[in-house]
Amino acid sequence: MKNMPPEFYSLLEELQAVDFVLVELNLYLDTHPNDYQAIQQFNSYALERKKIAKQYEAQFGPLLQYGHSYSTYPWSWNDTPWPWQV
Repeated sequence: MKNMPPEFYSLLEELQAVDFVLVELNLYLDTHPNDYQAIQQFNSYALERKKIAKQYEAQFGPLLQYGHSYSTYPWSWNDTPWPWQV
């Protein structure tokens, strides 16, 4: 596996932290659907996740398969390490 720069790992860590918050807020909102502040937090973190994912993909390639992430030319899915391997 090739060595990746520190930004690769820091962006993945940021993404994982935001994903954790989104999962927790999603679970909370399942039982508290009228909590306006929680919905605002969820939407704010969802936007933050988009920004981080866009930055990651611009620098290091796609995060998700099956049409959820664009690929560069040439096809970039054969480049390792993949996000789930780190």
